[in-house]
Amino acid sequence: MTGVEQDLRRDVRDARRVVVKVGSSSLTTAAGGLDADRVDALVDVLARHLAPADAEDTGEGKEIVLVSSGAIAAGLAPLGLDRRPRDLARQQAAASVGQGLLVARYTASFARYGRRVGQVLLTTYDTSRRSHYRNAYRTLDQLLAMGAVPVVNENDTVATDEIRFGDNDRLAALVAHLVRADLLVLLSDVDGLYDGNPSTPGTSLIGEVRGPEDLEGVEIGSAGKAGVGTGGMATKVEAAGIAAAAGIPVVLTSASSAADALAGRPVGTYFHRTGRRSAGRLLWLAHASAPRGALVLDDGAVRAVVEQRTSLLPAGLAGVEGEFSAGDPVELRDVSGHAVARGLVNFDAREIPRLIGRSTRDLARELGPAYEREVVHRDDLVLLRR
Repeated sequence: MTGVEQDLRRDVRDARRVVVKVGSSSLTTAAGGLDADRVDALVDVLARHLAPADAEDTGEGKEIVLVSSGAIAAGLAPLGLDRRPRDLARQQAAASVGQGLLVARYTASFARYGRRVGQVLLTTYDTSRRSHYRNAYRTLDQLLAMGAVPVVNENDTVATDEIRFGDNDRLAALVAHLVRADLLVLLSDVDGLYDGNPSTPGTSLIGEVRGPEDLEGVEIGSAGKAGVGTGGMATKVEAAGIAAAAGIPVVLTSASSAADALAGRPVGTYFHRTGRRSAGRLLWLAHASAPRGALVLDDGAVRAVVEQRTSLLPAGLAGVEGEFSAGDPVELRDVSGHAVARGLVNFDAREIPRLIGRSTRDLARELGPAYEREVVHRDDLVLLRR
């Protein structure tokens, strides 16, 4: 191992606040239902690395936020299901039963070490709104300050688009940014990222990724082994890219290597930081929100928003699509239909037609002072890669 590699792993070892994500396949049997031994083995590792719960902050040990899949998988066997259902209603029913079992198992397992567990269920709606985002951060930060271990999951029992298209790998990357983590550890049933199918002779482990260019030509699988989760290696690499771009290093490895990963030993795949931390809500807005509609911008407005980073004013509007309410995420598109940005809109869709192409001064004079404002404020807007 080179001196540079030693320094990288020292970064991992010395990380104070860590988000650990574990997948369904690492916690449950293939037929569904929690595997208590697997849960206990993971908790044994995490507990050894936790900072003391009843002492002043000495800088020793880690604060750990656990993002845990497994709710739907845990609910399969109790409901007599032999595989993960495809329809949303039964997925949500399984999540409802399984989430209680999952948290109860974690509660009992961490209690062996005198540690408390706090359940935190999130949706993208909770974290793309400014006030909700602040509340989510305060809750998680306070749980950590009080020595509890937050166990985070997506709120599958009420989610709609999230349960179909979301995954806890992406959620973990966004939570890592939310809590200002020093490190993200993604645990699965594979010991790292390979340059091909790990079961194919001649493929090898990719020890570190310095940027997207290191993954050019790499065959990345999209399905896990066990068939009880929604993600695969593709979602993990995507999540690692999100976290790394937000200034958070990532270790991707197997659940059986969790102890080595947290200790800073060179296991799995290490993703270097590729960017700096940005405004937290905007990361959620870019990577987790589901647009409820779209605003069409004229050419001048596109240049102002993209190049000058200004707010979107009514004068730059050329059209509106979809049904949405004030505060919803919407896409900002050019006249050819290409999405250039995403933002939180300040007006209902039904109000937009009367605003198109008009100045805020004219609108205020005709409709009142409430209309003398931006359609999307620049603080609630994130540019999309073109």
